[in-house]
Amino acid sequence: MSVKKLARYWWPTLFWMGVIFMFSSRPVTPASQIFWQDFLIKKTGHFIAYFILAVLLYRSLKSTTRLSLTLLFLFTITLTIAYAATDEFHQSFTPGREPRLRDVAIDSLGAMTAVYFIFRRSVDLFPVL
Repeated sequence: MSVKKLARYWWPTLFWMGVIFMFSSRPVTPASQIFWQDFLIKKTGHFIAYFILAVLLYRSLKSTTRLSLTLLFLFTITLTIAYAATDEFHQSFTPGREPRLRDVAIDSLGAMTAVYFIFRRSVDLFPVL
């Protein structure tokens, strides 16, 4: 496999991981003065960020490996959750932030939802809603 092909499929994934890292390096600022709105906005951001990461990881793995569909899904979820956990650890060094298992759970849900939609689309076992 050429370096050009590897770069083509992995660059977006690595870029997105960098975006997540950059945002988690910033001190916390409220998105709203109302607690539940602030919580909802931030946790939705977590879900979406890791949904996107899972899609990009799946694309990278699918395009550069010969893994079976099952292993693609397992590796995608595992790598996304591992990145979420390391990102939470990274946040423990950022002023005003602290690692939360709840955030890893929300990130994991985002990854599993992405894999579910990829699965539905690739295997076509379920009717489109």
